[in-house]
Amino acid sequence: MTRTIPRYCDDKMSPFDLTQAPSSQATSIGELQHIPSPTAYEKHPEQYAPGFCTFLADNPTVFHFVNSMKSFFKEENHFEVLDERAQWSIKRGGKYVVTRNGSSLIAFVVGENYKTGNGVAMTASHVDALTVKLKPISRVNNAAGYEQLGVAPYAGGLGLTWWDRDLGIAGKVLVKNSAGKVTTQLVNLDGPIARVPTLAPHFGAPAAGPFNRETQMVPIIGLDDDEGLSGSANAGDSPTTFASTQPPRLMKAIANELGIADYSSIVGWELQLFDSQKAQLGGLDKEFIYAGRLDDHLCSYAAAHGLASSTDTSSSSIVKCVSLFDNEEVGSLSRQGARGNFLPSTIERIVQSLAASPSEGVSAMGQTYANSFLASADNTHAVNPNFLNVYLANHAPKLNVGVCLSVDPNGAMTTDAVSTALMQRVARKCGSKLQVFQIRNDSRSGGTVGPMLSSAMGVRAADCGLPQLSMHSIRATTGSKDVGLGIQFFKGFFDHYEEVDAEFRAT
Repeated sequence: MTRTIPRYCDDKMSPFDLTQAPSSQATSIGELQHIPSPTAYEKHPEQYAPGFCTFLADNPTVFHFVNSMKSFFKEENHFEVLDERAQWSIKRGGKYVVTRNGSSLIAFVVGENYKTGNGVAMTASHVDALTVKLKPISRVNNAAGYEQLGVAPYAGGLGLTWWDRDLGIAGKVLVKNSAGKVTTQLVNLDGPIARVPTLAPHFGAPAAGPFNRETQMVPIIGLDDDEGLSGSANAGDSPTTFASTQPPRLMKAIANELGIADYSSIVGWELQLFDSQKAQLGGLDKEFIYAGRLDDHLCSYAAAHGLASSTDTSSSSIVKCVSLFDNEEVGSLSRQGARGNFLPSTIERIVQSLAASPSEGVSAMGQTYANSFLASADNTHAVNPNFLNVYLANHAPKLNVGVCLSVDPNGAMTTDAVSTALMQRVARKCGSKLQVFQIRNDSRSGGTVGPMLSSAMGVRAADCGLPQLSMHSIRATTGSKDVGLGIQFFKGFFDHYEEVDAEFRAT
């Protein structure tokens, strides 16, 4: 089988070759001090970092991320694209990818020895991030000669770290063509377009906050020069058009970027602001990645590349699956979110397509879920050296060490004794080191898509993820080795789950 090199990796490096896990001090679990022999992996995990930085820069929104991942699976790894609205004909040994809403994606590989009722080794991550979205009517009354933009925070966006940042604008645009069909186009005004200016401290108390996000954090996008939409004879400035509800110069910039002359053909859009500063390596020895949207693009990217590196179907009798969801940061309650039916519906369609009869497929679903396992892959908190007092002793993950199991005694995470032991075995087999994180009793735990998916399908599960600093800031930090270490672990999960699961048949 030809081994495909991912587009966003060093072109001299195969996705199948990673270095051994580092032996530096780490918060480790039990027997996972095991380090593979030097010949186990030929390449170093930090070699994945530049490609990951490029990927982040190229894909500032959830729509761009999913579209690029779809191309990664289809064009570079020869996955067949499925249409959710059409019938599926799934074959053993096949590789497939399907999207929903352009903002969620599922990719899966069927083993050649698959039998009805066998399990699914699956990961679940989210591709949405804290951001600021344009309001449906983003044209606002300009103030003091500034052209401003009507926006609303998504999740915790428009927080303090959004002040004085160079913000770009990107997203998807709905365009009606000459045949009356509405198509979706992606746009990226890549550069410093918008800014939320702070008030200088010289003004005293008003500069200290608290601040009103509706009235005091309105981005500026230019100076008001009354240019309007005069550049087009078909400006679409009728009050009945979408164009009339948006800032004129923004409409012009979007239309020009997409090569659209008639602004009235733009019937809608979903645009958002993003930090236009590129992701980059940092630290004296380039041991860090400084970037936006690490939560959860880091685990999403690593899991996807792990699956793409684990597509040898000849000896497999299970389904290997990566799922990437939208709307996790706002509760996941949407058709493209993890509380929707996208993942269970996809699994059911796979099983039914491969079953000998419809009745066999339906009756096998309970068995399928019982044999399956979910790795809920979401970033977790790396230890911050300036705030050691907020971390629980022996539960403080470090950068550039490896994937971390997240535990919560109150059910915010899915990890339990059985899933911990299973993930330990996977890590040992692929030469990875596992860390562990649990929040202190006097702090509040975050959540993931793990519990909602595990409970909906009745599958065993563990919450795991790569560590980062400054979660939910507009710009965060992870380790330059963590991308490669994540790929190593998730590839190992897909490679070894079937073998490891056999050890837990009576558990």
